[in-house]
Amino acid sequence: MSVVISDEILQASQLTPSEFRQEIAIYLFQTGRLTLGYANRLADMPLNAFRQLLKQRKIALYSYDVEDFELDLKNLRELGRL
Repeated sequence: MSVVISDEILQASQLTPSEFRQEIAIYLFQTGRLTLGYANRLADMPLNAFRQLLKQRKIALYSYDVEDFELDLKNLRELGRL
């Protein structure tokens, strides 16, 4: 599937076509809609360059929430490590 962004929208965003793709990829990654691999492909950047871009924006590569933490605690208790 191809998506066409009109020149008017691109000009209004004040971004280059490359920057526009990066912004969309970052947003979709940050909201959990795309994996790191798909997001870097959408951004049309090498993986390490995309990771660096995320680092500059202070966007975590991995999401670790309270539920993940609680599951880890439960598993550690079951294994007798806590």
